[in-house]
Amino acid sequence: MIEDEKNIVEILKYNLEQNGYRVLVSLDGKSGLECVFREKPDLILLDLMLPEMDGSEVCRLLRNNYKTRTIPIIMLTAKSEEADEILGLEFGADDYVTKPFRIRQLLSRIKALLRRCRNQMERSVLRVGNLEIDTVRFQVLAAGKALDLTFKEYGILKLLAESGGRVLSRERILEEVWGHDESYHVEPRVVDKHIGELRRKLKSEASRIVTVIHSGYRLDADEEEKEGFTQNLQGAYTQRSQKE
Repeated sequence: MIEDEKNIVEILKYNLEQNGYRVLVSLDGKSGLECVFREKPDLILLDLMLPEMDGSEVCRLLRNNYKTRTIPIIMLTAKSEEADEILGLEFGADDYVTKPFRIRQLLSRIKALLRRCRNQMERSVLRVGNLEIDTVRFQVLAAGKALDLTFKEYGILKLLAESGGRVLSRERILEEVWGHDESYHVEPRVVDKHIGELRRKLKSEASRIVTVIHSGYRLDADEEEKEGFTQNLQGAYTQRSQKE
């Protein structure tokens, strides 16, 4: 919760904790932004009018960062004009509540938003062995432990996982992960360096990334996993197609 009105903070914190939530509080936009990057909460209650940095700027920065852009945000504000509501939603807020509001109403909004995000997340996790690649939260778990991957390392691993065991050339990886325009200015061997660092971080799962001489790389799943992995991937593509 990023809110500077202490009476609202006390009331909301008490009611949220009574409903089983763990609540972190920041009283200004700057410290709130730092808290989100540090703690990666499941949901953010964000006031629009804040000291240090206003809520619209906090929302914009969160949505522009790949590590935080999928965290659901409910904007809180004393303003009720339609223009302010549109502004909050344009910066990426998922919902908008004006003050004064009923606690029960806000709790219902929170539950509904978390439920929707949880359902989306369950349909967007790719599993290969002990690897879990969460394509919504941009997070990778190895044997239940979160890995600290760079944006490029995550992109390579996700691309290999989505390939279903097919071999991908260095040029294909460059084009997909670096982008079509940028790939022209990057040597294909740069992919090898990123693969090496990725293997180091994967540790016991590193052997799943197989080098195919003169061709590229593939990600191996155990035989008994392949059928389930294929169904998982097909489900993810079906969901993407429906959205498009």
